[in-house]
Amino acid sequence: MDDLYREIIIDRYKNPQFRGQLDPHDYSFEDENPLCGDQLRIDVVVDENNRIVKSLFSGHGCAISQASADLLMENIQGKTIDEVKQMTKQDILDLLGIELGPVRLKCALLSLKVLKAGVYGLGEASDDLVEE
Repeated sequence: MDDLYREIIIDRYKNPQFRGQLDPHDYSFEDENPLCGDQLRIDVVVDENNRIVKSLFSGHGCAISQASADLLMENIQGKTIDEVKQMTKQDILDLLGIELGPVRLKCALLSLKVLKAGVYGLGEASDDLVEE
């Protein structure tokens, strides 16, 4: 089963479905993982009910960080901002479907950290956003 998830990760890394930037956007945030150099920006557009109608990511990094961002952008389509605020690291791990060590976990969680910092309107992202 892990091989299937690894294939999905490689495919999303090589052929992302949600890569790009949105302008205008309602929420946007950019951050990096200084340990490995992964960098992500996430832009989100919401409707009048605060429901996500479009989300894209841009940046660079390892297969895990980029695939995680692409899968997360797909997963949040149609969710409300309040639903996004409730997301946890387990949601990301479920999307990826494989066990990750501590270093790769930071890569995988970067997209959720950036997304949450953006929707909370923070000036700076914190690991506390994804450690719940």
